Amino acid sequence: MITGIHTIVYSDDPEATRAYFRDVIGWPFIETSPGWLIFATGPSEGGVHPRTWPGQDEPYEQRHELSFICDDLDGTLGALRENGATIDEEMWEREYGRGLSIPVPGIGRVMLYEPSYAPAWEATP
Repeated sequence: MITGIHTIVYSDDPEATRAYFRDVIGWPFIETSPGWLIFATGPSEGGVHPRTWPGQDEPYEQRHELSFICDDLDGTLGALRENGATIDEEMWEREYGRGLSIPVPGIGRVMLYEPSYAPAWEATP
């Protein structure tokens, strides 16, 4: 039985990305070998989206996307700022929630959002 998802992020600066996840986001971790951190990222959910949406000419090139979910976007942004995060984008509101993208060292921008729906880990038995 599959019991979870192990997410892998390929980084141009793994040490900086790991430090961000550890120090700015504050995820707990285990160290499997010196400097090699595996993070406990909390509950997860997975979705399957089409590569082409109505009105879109070309399909998305990417096949995977990483998004961070929170239950209080304003509070989360405040905590991230206090821990040294750069928040340089305006918030948006969409049918699935409100959010923005944040820059993460070594990997680029990651969507952070507060869902307007009950996350799958809360909505399923």
